Amino acid sequence: MGKFSKWIGGGLGWVLGGPLGAIAGFIIGSVIDSQSEVYKSQPKTTKTTPGGFIVSLLVLTSAVMKADGKVTKGELNYVKNFFVKAFGAEEAQEAILMLRDLLKQNIPVDDVCRQIRTNMDKYSRLQLFNYLFGVSQADGAVTQAELDFLKHIAQLLGLSNEEFKSAKSTFIPDNNWAYEMLEITPSASEEEIKKAYRKMAVKYHPDKVEYLGKDFKNAANEKFVKINQAYDIIKKERNIA
Repeated sequence: MGKFSKWIGGGLGWVLGGPLGAIAGFIIGSVIDSQSEVYKSQPKTTKTTPGGFIVSLLVLTSAVMKADGKVTKGELNYVKNFFVKAFGAEEAQEAILMLRDLLKQNIPVDDVCRQIRTNMDKYSRLQLFNYLFGVSQADGAVTQAELDFLKHIAQLLGLSNEEFKSAKSTFIPDNNWAYEMLEITPSASEEEIKKAYRKMAVKYHPDKVEYLGKDFKNAANEKFVKINQAYDIIKKERNIA
């Protein structure tokens, strides 16, 4: 067992129960075996831990990668690069091995999403979903099957249609991407635009997921930067001071 699985096994919190607990037991093995001391000493906290977030991310990543019926090298590289940045090369390799095991499993997506929605805070769910959208476009294109699947996941995670569009605009920008990024329409007034920006700046601020650690906070900053870029574009377009 490598450092990555030890790190996850040491902090799963609410993930230990329900469908995620069963899946985590499969990919991590003896770390959370029902007979192990590690499992029995786990605090049954309702707070989302870094380990719990990672398990949720790996499980849903495997489901998204299979949504269009094939797993591409681009998708695997995207996931690997993400984990290299977050944990380093050795831990990333272990994460990919876990992911390969998950890709062989039939993931009960609806049940997993419901467990995440019930237990994970909204800010973390938003960051999780934005990452999943990144996985879907890692091979250069997002199929209709993937879009439909992501929209289904968004609904199960308790995200609004506007939040889905905001995530989509991050990776698949269209002519209205700046407005969709801020979860508004081009008909929004100047006051509504400013209000939307303030709301988004709070909702997606990297400090909201500070508990996940510096590396995940840095990853969350990419969305925050996009929000500011969108606001700058709209201000220039509408001559907003």
